[in-house]
Amino acid sequence: MMALLLRARGRLFLLLSFLFSLIALFPLRTAFDMLALHENALSARAIHGAVWWGRIEQLNLAGLPLGDVEARLSPLPLFIGRARMDFVRHGSPDDMKGAVSVSNSSFGIDDVTASIGTGETFAPLPFTRIDLQDVSVRFAKGACIRAQGRVNIGLTLSTTQAFSSSLSGDAVCNGAALLLALHSQSGMEKLNMLVEGNRNYTAELVVRPSDATQAAALVDDGFVPAPGGYLLKLSGQL
Repeated sequence: MMALLLRARGRLFLLLSFLFSLIALFPLRTAFDMLALHENALSARAIHGAVWWGRIEQLNLAGLPLGDVEARLSPLPLFIGRARMDFVRHGSPDDMKGAVSVSNSSFGIDDVTASIGTGETFAPLPFTRIDLQDVSVRFAKGACIRAQGRVNIGLTLSTTQAFSSSLSGDAVCNGAALLLALHSQSGMEKLNMLVEGNRNYTAELVVRPSDATQAAALVDDGFVPAPGGYLLKLSGQL
């Protein structure tokens, strides 16, 4: 009887070891595809390694390049029907951390701290970088249900008196949309940006010029006179 019990325990141990090996070696690429992250504007050039610890090359979120990151699937959220993939990069000038999480009815980013170059993503808006500090945003059934964290957007106006500025504010939900209401320290530049659950956005940048020369240059850059300054408005999809 003891021998049979020991053999049964041995078979169970082998079975559990086999199942653990299957899970531990499950490809991160397959998990990325199964979660349909590409449908939520997340893409990558290449994905390597296992689901519990792998590497993603040239991760891209909604047109914003996040670069090469280490990634893993977090096991605990799986028990509440949500999949969370954590990303991290250490030891470089543009270190970052954060996660994306998805369920049947929701998608979001969690606790993201990163500095991201915008390139031409928002052109002709003169953004240069977006800095995120512990930013979390979640949409459920197309509506913003949670938003928090600090957002800073750097911009450079290509006027004859070219200058750089920085706009800061908190991420909040405004009805069903994500709202970024940012302003510079001087108050001469203000941005209102609304992002909907389908990734459509509307951005309004208002700049109060310091003199007539700068006002004329703003007009040349596509701004139009508006209450409080000169307005550049753009709609698009991330």
